[in-house]
Amino acid sequence: MLSFHNVTKTYKLDERTSITPVNNLTLEVNRGEFIVITGRSGTGKTTLLNLASGLVKPTSGSVSINDNDMANLPDKGISSLRSGTIGFIFQFPSLLPSLTVMENVSLPSIFLDNKSKLDVNERALTLLDKLKLLGKHMVYPRQLSAGEQKRAVIARALMNEPQLVLADEPTSDLDNDTENEVMDILLDINTEGVTFVIVTHSLPLVHFATRAFEMQNGTLQALRY
Repeated sequence: MLSFHNVTKTYKLDERTSITPVNNLTLEVNRGEFIVITGRSGTGKTTLLNLASGLVKPTSGSVSINDNDMANLPDKGISSLRSGTIGFIFQFPSLLPSLTVMENVSLPSIFLDNKSKLDVNERALTLLDKLKLLGKHMVYPRQLSAGEQKRAVIARALMNEPQLVLADEPTSDLDNDTENEVMDILLDINTEGVTFVIVTHSLPLVHFATRAFEMQNGTLQALRY
């Protein structure tokens, strides 16, 4: 499903200084897995997700999704792969305040070619129902609780029926009960065949994983739990 092969990402800060948040990393993610990656801030977790999505290109090595090496795809090809295959759950809700919940959830559909307004609305309403937000579809993000905003973001990430969901701190700023509620939702979606790669500071999330890793010095160490 997702493959990192000897991937290194280096950022040059100036003529003498550079940082390497991802360093010679290899990882194979199989279809249907629920991968959790922990680690302190600055260890390269978000860079890893950005590489997985094609938002940044590796300095060396290769990143592939469904055997498509993203370094060999044109920008349009990467955009098409991203919009049709990958869903994103960002650390911060990032819902547009001027749009209703329904409009926010429907937003990714604008990047799909073959769609009708009826199909988009039906898909959005189905997701909102699944995530227990159907009664909130016409309200605005500011009218939602923190947990409801997270659920709206999950619905938006699933709008284009992705095969892979990349999640950056999906339970940040949530209390324990709401965190468990969100994780139960993600696990339920995972049982439908959607692959997850989650990066987090929250160690309890490791226990939800099919495999878990800690990111250290730009590479991954398998965790036993």
